[in-house]
Amino acid sequence: MMSYRGKKTPDEYSRLADWMFADHDFPKQETDYHEISTYLEVLSPFPNALTVFDELWEIYVLKQYE
Repeated sequence: MMSYRGKKTPDEYSRLADWMFADHDFPKQETDYHEISTYLEVLSPFPNALTVFDELWEIYVLKQYE
């Protein structure tokens, strides 16, 4: 997620990454999809944050197999 932070022209990926970074309670070291997803369900920073997270999680998983 942190590779998406700080874009000059924010997109949905960078908005979520910036929010995760700024949220002191966000489970930054968590590696379990369900734990992070549950956190976002409760404290979603914008309406489609869960969809954006799902897309980014899929990218993350695919990169693990490169």
